[in-house]
Amino acid sequence: MELSQAPKADIAGTVQIYVATTREPSAQPVYFSGERGPRLSFARLDITVPRGHKPGDLELPDSGPGDPAKHFTATYIQKLDLAPAVSDVRKELMRRPASQRDVLVFVHGYNTNFADAVYRFAQIVYDSGFKGVPVLFTWPSRGQLLAYPYDRESAFYSRDFLELNLRAIARDIGSSRMDILAHSMGTLLTLETLRQAAIRGDGDFGGKLRDVMLAAPDVDLDVFKMQMRQIRRPITVFVSADDRALDFSRRFAGDKTRLGAVSAKDTETIAELEKLGVRLIDLSDVSSSDSLNHAKFASSPKVVQLIGERLRQDKGVGFSGPRFGDRIGDIAGGVVGTVGSTVGLVVTAPVQIISGAQ
Repeated sequence: MELSQAPKADIAGTVQIYVATTREPSAQPVYFSGERGPRLSFARLDITVPRGHKPGDLELPDSGPGDPAKHFTATYIQKLDLAPAVSDVRKELMRRPASQRDVLVFVHGYNTNFADAVYRFAQIVYDSGFKGVPVLFTWPSRGQLLAYPYDRESAFYSRDFLELNLRAIARDIGSSRMDILAHSMGTLLTLETLRQAAIRGDGDFGGKLRDVMLAAPDVDLDVFKMQMRQIRRPITVFVSADDRALDFSRRFAGDKTRLGAVSAKDTETIAELEKLGVRLIDLSDVSSSDSLNHAKFASSPKVVQLIGERLRQDKGVGFSGPRFGDRIGDIAGGVVGTVGSTVGLVVTAPVQIISGAQ
């Protein structure tokens, strides 16, 4: 992650991200490695968005330093101790109107290095239009395709740290509410954290936790059902039956169904999950720039914008509305017009988004 200067004429905007991480601190240009650190570390970064950015795309160079006119670029990074990090986030929240004093916590997935996690979150924040304070929780993934077992153990290693971070956000920084968006193997880490928090007797983190959104969760379906019996709160899950990465994971994990690959054909499973408080949003028919169909929640412009619109409202995602498998075309005559014309329907319901919502 090379730092670059970004002329104002070349950029569409800047995203400021706070980081809490269980990665081992490292020298630049890595800053935080894929190894496990003994304690939480903190940082703040400024990421510029190129003028020609297209929603859903993550424009990065093939190698070497990026060009701010063409790529997402880091222009500032500062490692922080705990007290300055808490103080800075509190100040950022207080600068905002009361309706925007929210924190969005993003937990990335497997095979993701520090830089990739930062840039992907910056793209999500920018494309969704989120106005609160973004906090990236990045755990020690080595960012290597064959490091799946190491990454999985690193997710378990990070459970207590994520819980401590969430409790600090809820208690110490003055946020109005806190939302969690987790992806892939990061959903395993998130679920394990929520499970142990619920067992401790405060799974809602003092009433501050609102939405929990799991995108393409790389979690064994049987394990998830057991976790939910302890978590006992509504959770929204974005699934896609054509997720190629989860197909690999399924074969690697003993040919067991992954939660993120649940199909509309699995009617018994869907009914069981709904009884546990799960709201499913099926992205199987959504096309995106992601060749593995594993990051549709971020790489489909309409989906990431719908998430952002819902984050700006008071109610959580997926508490009422049509059931899983219903098609938008059957309910509202198709997806037409602006995002706002369909957001209330699409994101408040566990529905299948047809291919028009790309």
